[in-house]
Order: sequence, then C-alpha cells, then structure tokens
Amino acid sequence: MTVLDELDMTLRLDREEYNARLLAAQRRLLQLRLYLEGQLGAPSTGPGLLILFEGPDAAGKGGAIKAVVGHLDPRHFEVHSYAAPTAVEKRHHFLWRFWRELPGNGDMTVYDRSWYGRVLVERVEGFASRDEWQRAYEAIVDFERSLVTEGVILVKIWMHISDEEQLRRFNARAADPLKQWKLTAEDWRNREKNRDYDVAAVEMIERTSHPLAPWDVIPAEQKRYARVAVIDTLIRRIEEGMLRWNLSVPHIDELDAVPQPVTQPRLPLT
Repeated sequence: MTVLDELDMTLRLDREEYNARLLAAQRRLLQLRLYLEGQLGAPSTGPGLLILFEGPDAAGKGGAIKAVVGHLDPRHFEVHSYAAPTAVEKRHHFLWRFWRELPGNGDMTVYDRSWYGRVLVERVEGFASRDEWQRAYEAIVDFERSLVTEGVILVKIWMHISDEEQLRRFNARAADPLKQWKLTAEDWRNREKNRDYDVAAVEMIERTSHPLAPWDVIPAEQKRYARVAVIDTLIRRIEEGMLRWNLSVPHIDELDAVPQPVTQPRLPLT
C-alpha cells in the first residue's frame, strides 16, 4: 500500500457544511495571514509563506488556489504558475527559475506546480536523465531546508483524484466553451501514463517529506471537500511554523475582541 492507495476518496461535504466550513477556514486564514504580515498583533513581519500545489491534471489545484487567496487583499499575495522551462532557464540549474518569486519576510506566495517537475513530468517524459532526477531529491530537500531555516513557512500539497474522476472532469471541460482552453491534446495523452506518474509521485512524497516541510496529500475526488481540506491543512502548517519561530499563535476569538475604530468628533463650524 502506498500513500496514494491509503487515501479515502469517498470523503464528501454537502453544500451547507461546505459553505460554513469554508467561511470559517477563510476567516482564520486571513487572521493568520495578517499576523505574518505584521498587520495584526506585533507590528513586525513574521516568516514568509510559500505554498506549493502539485497533483494530476484536473485535480482541482486552480480551484483550491482560488479558495485560498480569493478572500485576501490582492496586495497580500502572489500566485505563480510554472510550465516547461524556457530555453534560457534550461541553461541554469533546475532550481534557478524558482528563486525570483520566493517570498520575503511577511510575504505570501503560491506556486501552481514547482521544482517538483524535475522528479515528476521531467522524469516520466524523459526530459531529465535518470542521473539528473535521482540527484534532484537531495538537492530539493537541501534547498527546502535552507528556505525554512532562513525564514519561510513551506507548505507542500499534493491533490489526488482517480482516473475515473479525471476523465469526468476532462469531458466536462471539453463540453464547456469557457473551459476548453484548459484541456489540451497533451492532457489526454498523459492519461496513458497515469500509473507512471503515480509511481513517480509516491517516490517523490517518500523521499522529499522532511520535518521542516512534509507533504500533505489531499483526496480531491470531491472539489468541495478538497478545498476545505486544503485550507484547514494550510492553517495547521502556518500555526506550526509560527511556533517554530517562537511567535504567538492568535486565537480565533481574538477577532471578536478587536476594538472598533474611534470616530473623530466633528469640529464646530466657525
């Protein structure tokens, strides 16, 4: 049994529970985000926050990212999506192109796919040699340890779906003129290699989970459940990161105790 085989893909939320839990989780996430940025609590910034999303095509990464950032002020986060490296990027170390968007202290950045492409798509499709992707496991773990040690809360999320659910979502995209752009011939071709990607994902999770940045694997067969699970997981990892940096973790009840702004008295007309 692998970590993917052990997932409970039957987990579901009805719409009423989803709406209630999503609202509560987003409120808590916003509170923690403002604390890290120094907008609540101590007037100093905390560590940066970096969230990586990986998973099969149509696993719901985009929808989960929207659930994570959709209620935040757009000035308080960045989202970066990574595809195949450019000709210039291929001339550098495979981690080079990800440095430019790393979050600074108090910043929040989301990566839609990441440096794990070296041990996933580049491995399965043969874009990296065996020696190259085998070396990458140690390079990635060393890189991540340095990030966390120097002041980043790193959260790594793998969203997983079954072949059947992936096919259903592909067909739904193909039938929707506003979503057809998300489906390519390469997506259909990659389905033939799903088992190869599963093998690569399992080895990736096993070899690159470490105490400073473990993998969180989310059963994403139902989008509602997956989005709430992602935010709940993110909250837990942020709280752990704050404790690692000896920061006080605020209680959600503190929001109810925030004083209202004082209205300035109107000056008399003269």
